Amino acid sequence: MPTPAFIPEFTGVTADIFRNEILPAGMPVVFRGLVRDWPVTQAALQSSDHLFEYLRRFDRGASVSTMFAPPSAKGRFFYNDDVSGFNFRSGTSKIVAALDYLASHRDDPEASALAVQSVPVRGHLPGFQEDNRMPLLDPSVEARIWIGNRVIVAAHHDPSDNIACCIAGRRRFTLFPPDQLPNLYVGPFELTPAGAIISMVDFDNPDLARYPRFAQAMEAAVVADLEPGDALYIPYQWWHHVRSIEAINMLVNYWWEEGVRSAPRDAFLHAILALRDLPPTHRAAWRTLFDHYVFLDNGPAAEHLAPERRGVLGDVTTDEARSIRTALSRALSRST
Repeated sequence: MPTPAFIPEFTGVTADIFRNEILPAGMPVVFRGLVRDWPVTQAALQSSDHLFEYLRRFDRGASVSTMFAPPSAKGRFFYNDDVSGFNFRSGTSKIVAALDYLASHRDDPEASALAVQSVPVRGHLPGFQEDNRMPLLDPSVEARIWIGNRVIVAAHHDPSDNIACCIAGRRRFTLFPPDQLPNLYVGPFELTPAGAIISMVDFDNPDLARYPRFAQAMEAAVVADLEPGDALYIPYQWWHHVRSIEAINMLVNYWWEEGVRSAPRDAFLHAILALRDLPPTHRAAWRTLFDHYVFLDNGPAAEHLAPERRGVLGDVTTDEARSIRTALSRALSRST
């Protein structure tokens, strides 16, 4: 199996450099020590007890989403054998209860895997974001926290840009560019462990007889090993497999989207229904339309028209976008 290259590393990156140089390049970058001075990171560097004490200062007792997997899962949150369900159970818990579980089982290598998932801090830990400010993003982008023990999150992608900050423990990220989709053997859209579609390949024991193109994916893979205080920029739609290595791990991440007026995933799913089963010649005709008008393979599609006559092909205002979505909603409601 090919050995992935390591992701380039930077220090001293400013918000301007991130916005004007790193974001347009669309490639993953590691920021060494970016959030090492955060109070939460400093608490974690002292001990897990100091970390938990720090988090309790902000906790308001709200329930959070949790996932528990038995020791037999070896920390890998995945499907059951026939892909009719999962090898873990989902539920809710108080943050303090999750912290107590992690503290009491930190020395137990056979402990059930626990993951506290994607907790938005403003509603659950008010004041946390103000105490730990992300220097590369606008403060309007909300932080989310992820806490757990030795867990493995299958390769998946997000319809957003992402900065992931390692606070406690160590994490290994394995990333793949979007064009590796055919080589990652993705599971069902309708049944997912946590909302995102995932690769069916077990990275610890890849079955190349069943998933032969995974070897090609690994040729394109890049990796990052994050220590407390490090951060990773994961570009839009890049696939990422995440392994938490220590008995207690914490991550803070930020998702944001650039220039989104509607939900691309909704359009994609509707395209599957509307276009996939057309005759090949019809699909080819629609591919030309998409390439020209949506992906702009030939440059701006309406430059030959006066600006006031470009309609949806021009600069769509907020009101015009709302009208288009309303018309689409009505059309979809009439579909059979």
